[in-house]
Amino acid sequence: MKFFIDTANLDQIKEAHDLGILDGVTTNPSLMAKEGIKGHDAIVEHYKKICEMVDGPVSAEVFGTTFEEIVEEGKKLAAIHKNIVVKVPMIKDGIKAIKWFTDNDIQTNCTLVFSAGQAILAAKAGATYVSPFIGRIDDGNWDGVALIEQIVNIYNAQGYMTEVLAASIRTPLHIVKCAEAGADVCTCPLPSILGLLKHPLTDLGLAQFLKDAETMK
Repeated sequence: MKFFIDTANLDQIKEAHDLGILDGVTTNPSLMAKEGIKGHDAIVEHYKKICEMVDGPVSAEVFGTTFEEIVEEGKKLAAIHKNIVVKVPMIKDGIKAIKWFTDNDIQTNCTLVFSAGQAILAAKAGATYVSPFIGRIDDGNWDGVALIEQIVNIYNAQGYMTEVLAASIRTPLHIVKCAEAGADVCTCPLPSILGLLKHPLTDLGLAQFLKDAETMK
């Protein structure tokens, strides 16, 4: 399973990259705004910086909601760098735009997916990635990881090439469960990735090793 970091923060991207396990980055308008990135030129420059830091897919989300807006904006985003993947919302015009991008060799990430039916449409349109938001599904008292497993099973049965990108990851356990469910990719905040490092028995074992090492000096 590939690891993407879900942020626009350059320091966090560098830290994840330096771990040696980072495969890509996902962003959205909310994450850009959180970093104080405003205006077309500033956004483009920020994407360039991210692409220079990570040798892998960088999802850049469109703001438009009509077919024409999505296609026009997506073309400009894709022209920024070869690593850019155009992130398109799961709406009717979004699906139409994904098909256009597919036909024109532009990679896409279909975002805001909450059902297997939506995931089927995204795959039929040729999306490179589909992003089910499992944390938000859990918030509604449903099982987000179960949706990942359902989509993976459908894609395998139908031979769809779209990769399942588990999004809205909230905890390290989400990451493990998505790996078990067969997700191709998970995208998550840095704390969730770092949380995989932690276990109380590791801390206890290391403390004992260090104590024993002192007696050998």
